[in-house]
Parts: sequence; structure tokens; C-alpha cells
Amino acid sequence: MTASVQARPRARRTLRPRFAPYLFSAPAVVLYVAFMLVPVGYAIWLSLRAYRLVGGGILGTRQDVFVGLENYVSVLTDPELLASLGRLAVYGLIAVPLTLGLALLFALMLDVPAVRAKRFARTAIFVPYAVPGVVAALLWGFMYLPSTSPFSYLTEAAGWGTIPFLENPTLFGSLANIAIWGGVGFNMIIIYTSLRGIPTELYESARLDGASEVQIALRVKVPLVMPAVVLTLVFSLIGTLQVYGEPATLQPMTRDISQTWAPLMTIYRDAFVTDDLPAAAASSTVLALGTVLISVLVLAIANRRRMEDAK
Repeated sequence: MTASVQARPRARRTLRPRFAPYLFSAPAVVLYVAFMLVPVGYAIWLSLRAYRLVGGGILGTRQDVFVGLENYVSVLTDPELLASLGRLAVYGLIAVPLTLGLALLFALMLDVPAVRAKRFARTAIFVPYAVPGVVAALLWGFMYLPSTSPFSYLTEAAGWGTIPFLENPTLFGSLANIAIWGGVGFNMIIIYTSLRGIPTELYESARLDGASEVQIALRVKVPLVMPAVVLTLVFSLIGTLQVYGEPATLQPMTRDISQTWAPLMTIYRDAFVTDDLPAAAASSTVLALGTVLISVLVLAIANRRRMEDAK
């Protein structure tokens, strides 16, 4: 009796450490399955179906039928979606390089020992990121409108006329400016944190060799923070592919932003305006796969260059 009683606590003690990690991770796994895998699976299932009118005439009924890859073919050959991807490419060519370039520049400037008021500068640069995207778009939208824009007021007072912020081709720069204004601070914090992790001995040895602060920044700091720059590049590309708030908010202010200006706006139109959920699901799946492929490609290229540099 005593041997069996003493054996039970030992068994419990050996079982608890085994199942403890699974118990702690179970809530996260459940939430991930419920709010990520299940919606993704449902979207894929929905993209393989379509609505068909059965019976004809006013008495016909709409039925949900299986159509296979028909929706994907329609999405990949949709001229409006392809045109929106082209506009998104122009937008990204403006927003992504300037966002990363300014973030790297500000991070390098804040890392210089002689710079004063670093906390205030970091906070001032980061504050726009805390502003919600819709609020930022409305803020800049009123600054773009000819009747309320302070920039157009100055140019008009100088006799140069108003600035067409919300007209093509200036519209791309106006939209990219909102993303740059809100995204520089977040990317700067990531790069600056990476800079703070570099050993100071490297800077001291470089200064002893006669290197200036600019040379240290270009030849020491920039190569060492390239992983952080690549990470911010991936974040910026994902944000560019998922742009929606800025053009949707500015759409009532201009005629040059249509309902299909960006891919997500096309998906929104199909899902909530024309009530074509299968087409919206197919477009969402294609956009998600494109985002994953671009991210994997950028990371693969960065890892390959890192391996080549290590050799």
C-alpha cells in the first residue's frame, strides 16, 4: 500500500512537466486555428464556388455551385485588378524607398554621440505612427484640398496657382506621403534598436584608425544593421500590397481615385458592393499568395547575399 501511494505522486510529477508546455501554448493555438486557419480555409473553399441563376426570369433562384479554378482565371485576367496592381507598383516605388531611406537616416543621426535631445527626437519621429491611418488620411486630405490647403494658399498668393495634390500624376506622391509620414517612425525604431546592439568597441577602433562619423556610419553601422533594414523592407512591402485606408479615405475628395484604385478596394467592391463573395475570396487568396511569395523572395535574396559576404 505504501509503495503504491508513493508511486502516484512521482507519476504526477513526471507527467506535469511534459504537458505544461502544451497547456500554456493551447490558448494561442486555439486562437490561431479559430481566427487564422479557419477563415483562410473558408476563403479558399469559397473561392472555388460561384453564384448561378437557376430557373431564369424573375422566378429564378441564385444557387451556390462549385466552379473550380474559374474565379482565379477571372481574377488573373481582370483588367481592373491588373491596372490596380500597376498603380500599386508606382505607389510602392515612391513610398518604400523613401520610408526606408528616411528611417535609416534618422536612426544613424540619433546614434551619433554628439546629438542632443535624443529622446525628444525619437518621440517626435515616432508619434505619427501612433496616429490611426484614417485620421492621418483625413488630416493630409484637408491639407491637399485647394480650399483648405496651406501649401496651395502660399503658392496661390505667390501667383503660381494651387497645387493639384489630388490629381494624377501628383496623386501618387500625395498618397505615398501619408504612408511615409506614418511609417518612418516605426521603421526608425527597429533600425535604431539594432544600432544600439552593436558593440561600442567597433566604433572606438574605427575612430582610432582616423574614421569620421560619416565613414563609421557607412562602413560599419550600415552593413551591421542590414538584417534590420531587410526586416523593415519586408514590412513595407506587405504594407504596400495591403494599402486601402489612404485611397479609400481620399476617394470622396477627388475623381482620380476609383472604386478599384487598389487591389483591396477591388476586393471590397466585389464583397460588399456587387455581392460577389467568391470573386472577392479568389482575389484575396491571390493577393495573400503574392504577398507571401514576395516576402519569401526578399528574405531569400537577403540570406543569399549574407552567406556570400560571410564567405
